[in-house]
Amino acid sequence: MTRRRWIADEVSGNHAALVGEHADHLARVLRARVGQEFDIATTNSVRRGRITAIGDSRVEFELGQEIPAAVAANITLLLSVFKFDRMEWAIEKCTELGAARIIPLIARRTEAHLAAAAGNRVERWERIARQAAEQSRRLAPPEIAQPMQLKEAVALPGSLRILLAESEQGVTLRDALESHPAGGDVTLAFGPEGGWTEIELQMFRDAGWKSASLGSTILRAETAAIAAVAVVVSQPE
Repeated sequence: MTRRRWIADEVSGNHAALVGEHADHLARVLRARVGQEFDIATTNSVRRGRITAIGDSRVEFELGQEIPAAVAANITLLLSVFKFDRMEWAIEKCTELGAARIIPLIARRTEAHLAAAAGNRVERWERIARQAAEQSRRLAPPEIAQPMQLKEAVALPGSLRILLAESEQGVTLRDALESHPAGGDVTLAFGPEGGWTEIELQMFRDAGWKSASLGSTILRAETAAIAAVAVVVSQPE
């Protein structure tokens, strides 16, 4: 039977701990007991962990042997802020697929009330990403950045930066990835529910981004993000 994986909140030598709500879920909801074993992800590895103590909002582990773990793909998502329930779905699923970094983006057509509230949602998005990372047995959750303005976003570095745009007719995402080595860093930008404006498209072009499409149908923002990450991680070695 596969052991459940937890991402440690604290690590010191051969000891680790979960704290707060993270620990409460294991202790109270899953009714963990001293002596039970789980896989514990630390900063750089996954190790077998045996529960040594359960306290108030704290579960402590003794760490044992290291367990082989897959390294997450180096994929950064620029995700224009859209309806929060759908954005949470995108964050969860893109985490499961292996995204390394998710940057909420304030685009011209991002609804004003969503843009204003986005900064207050980061902590919740981080929690969703952590839970999805544990469920999918990742080494660590993706970084969830503070919301970023478009002017900053287009200047982000990267060896392959791809703008997903409905207006692109000739180049698919697979085409754009063809000459890029599997496992290399990829940055993907997704527009809001109203799509990119022409000014925004030009800003990306001027900054050297490639544009690509996900096909002839019009996808919801969360569908586009999930589909694109799946395409990137399915690149042949």
